[in-house]
Amino acid sequence: MNKIINNLYKNNAAIYRVFLFIITAFFIVYLLPKGGQFRYDYSPGKPWSYNNLYAPFDFAIQKTKDEVSEEIIQIKSSVKQYFSFDISVPEKTKNEFISSLENDAVVSDSLSAKEIKNLKNKGIAVINKIYKYGFIDEVSKGKVNQNSTIILRKNNEISDVPFVRLVKSKDVLVLIAQELSVLEDNYGRDFVVKKLSEILEPNVQFDEEFSQKELDQALKEISYTKGKINKDELIIQKGDIVEGESLNELNSLKEASKSQIWTKSNYNWLVFGYTILVSLALLMLLLFLHRYRKEIFDDNSKITFIFSNILLMIFVQTLVVKYNPDYLYVIPLTILPIVLKAFFDARLGLFTHILTVLLLGFIVPNSFEFIYLHIIAGIVAVLSTSELYKRASLFISVAQITLIYMLTYFAFSIIKEGNVSSIKGIYFGLFAMNGLLSFLAVFFIYFYEKVFGLVSDVTLLELSNTNSPLLRELNEKAPGTFQHSIQVANLAEAAANEIGANSMLVRTGALYHDIGKMVNPKYFTENQITGVNPHNDLSPKDSAQIILNHVIKGIEIAKKNNLPDRIIDFIRTHHGTSLVYYFYKKEQENNPDLEVDEKKFRYQGPIPFSKETAILMICDAAEAASKSLKKPTAQSIDELIDKVVEGQKNKNQFINSDITFREIEKIKKIIKSKLMNIYHLRVEYPE
Repeated sequence: MNKIINNLYKNNAAIYRVFLFIITAFFIVYLLPKGGQFRYDYSPGKPWSYNNLYAPFDFAIQKTKDEVSEEIIQIKSSVKQYFSFDISVPEKTKNEFISSLENDAVVSDSLSAKEIKNLKNKGIAVINKIYKYGFIDEVSKGKVNQNSTIILRKNNEISDVPFVRLVKSKDVLVLIAQELSVLEDNYGRDFVVKKLSEILEPNVQFDEEFSQKELDQALKEISYTKGKINKDELIIQKGDIVEGESLNELNSLKEASKSQIWTKSNYNWLVFGYTILVSLALLMLLLFLHRYRKEIFDDNSKITFIFSNILLMIFVQTLVVKYNPDYLYVIPLTILPIVLKAFFDARLGLFTHILTVLLLGFIVPNSFEFIYLHIIAGIVAVLSTSELYKRASLFISVAQITLIYMLTYFAFSIIKEGNVSSIKGIYFGLFAMNGLLSFLAVFFIYFYEKVFGLVSDVTLLELSNTNSPLLRELNEKAPGTFQHSIQVANLAEAAANEIGANSMLVRTGALYHDIGKMVNPKYFTENQITGVNPHNDLSPKDSAQIILNHVIKGIEIAKKNNLPDRIIDFIRTHHGTSLVYYFYKKEQENNPDLEVDEKKFRYQGPIPFSKETAILMICDAAEAASKSLKKPTAQSIDELIDKVVEGQKNKNQFINSDITFREIEKIKKIIKSKLMNIYHLRVEYPE
């Protein structure tokens, strides 16, 4: 049992990577649409490149979206509308008219009983005529086609009534005038016209609830198919253009095939297939890291960071596709390569971006177009995004990415349709929105720095400011070391630029590599301005211990001041496992009969494990050694640099740093040139 526990403890990093791999693959497969893939690829307007296609089974021909939309419009325009008829209004209007006629004193005094009765009969006749089919209000009038037939609901009874038979507001006065035109008494006629105009009110209103139910029922009965293709029936011949009915039949077969494949019995097989494809993509990423980015592969925090970003992009894109596929290109996937390049390098950023886009191909419609667009945009992002600490850099990069999106979409539209009439302007707006959202990369970079402890160029720029508190303290306590660090930073930056390394990283690392000397500044030659050497009062062992401790003290100071691990790496590795040779030899001279323990005079390391840390080791040793030249000449500098670098090579200080001999030679050449400029030397020509 203890053996198993010990093995688990020893291999905890590998176990974590396996666990992370499984969890990421699980979530990606979960997000993928669980449907079969159609075995044929085709594009509208293009020739059918496969053999003659016969129906593999019976299936219905689906109506196109345009056909369904047209049918819906037809139904909405033809479905009968419901109106409610208020039967209480006519009776109430009659009673009110009769009452006003009988109770009006002027009418009673002016007209005879016979004339009043005649007026009453004529008024009631007008009311009956107006309310025979109904008096519709102005609002309800606009709800229906003027030439259609409506359904009039009187309590629980319904009847079909031509809309034209309903009385409208503009018809009321005309009807009243027509009915009362036979009356000879002007006063009586005017009284009736005035009174009816006051009391007549609409009694027919649009019944929205019943009308909506009728419409919903009609829409439910829409058939989305318009025919049937029988098994073995020819669908399209090889070389035929995919258009019209052939295109519709192919689309119908595609949908029918998905439903044929997607059954409960096939579910496990489909998930198994997706799992293999997703696992292969993630495995390729891990293999790439293991072979070309070993320091990242060995750091579980960085692998978690990369996998989390892949999962985040897939999750967000899936949400958008499910919500509305029309907004497919709003998601700024180029944030992924920009962020990864900021923390690692362009090659890893592009590799990860391509794998992510390939995985998204299972989710999105028009997958080839989507993949092509985003891979091209990702390449542009990697090539154009550099020096993010410069304000204009990201703006220029995003503008280029947005332009590439628009150009690529424009090209695809022309290829598909053969003209520009089908180009949708909304897509250019979506790409512009994509560009604006790409600026979130700055936020993500800042957030990830805090969460994962990573370092970007923006942070390096802040740290490289010589007015930062820690560098100011170094300048005050150890001014000679501060000047040495600046000289080394200049040499290292020039060397990094020459071989294509991260110049900002190596410069920042160089500025902080000797901060441990602040603890005992007088024990280091560059700070001994009085000419008094305190090492004269110490044994070689004690002196060596003080020299060796500046690395450990530097790491402690760096951690106390929250310097990033990538900067601390320069402090740890700038002497590698080299020997404090001067005090080692002095100890041998003092004790010729004893064997001196080298470990007490050797730095603990580790040796440099990147090009940047190797550059610092070379530049630090070269700059320090150049100070020992009493009369520096071009030849002496040349010989000194060769001697220093060859010594480091012979002591295997560069075997883990992934730096080539050619790059080392370039670094040596740059250092020699810079030192000659510092000492104002020229190459001596033979006479």
